Amino acid sequence: MSKPYLPETESRADIDALRGAAIVDFGTNWCGHCQAAQPLVDRAFEAHPGLPHLKVEDGSGRPLGRSFGVKLWPTLVFLRDGQEVARLVRPTDSASIDAALAKLGPVA
Repeated sequence: MSKPYLPETESRADIDALRGAAIVDFGTNWCGHCQAAQPLVDRAFEAHPGLPHLKVEDGSGRPLGRSFGVKLWPTLVFLRDGQEVARLVRPTDSASIDAALAKLGPVA
């Protein structure tokens, strides 16, 4: 993995207050589905180097993931001004990631 999932440090209020486009990526470093999706995610994000991509380690009892209703990993939540515009669960192709990124509109 290029960038590890880190324990949550942001609250839901912090995420909701984000301005512009951002991605919150829920998973774990040991998850096989997360490891398989990582090259696809990395390739898709290469075209958007300034796009905030928060990789949050998720698990039972973790409030941020529960607030987003995360049940499977990886789950990528695409946000514009703190509002969800797209969601991908266990992406298996770069086209679906590109389509979700397009829903964000212009990315600085």
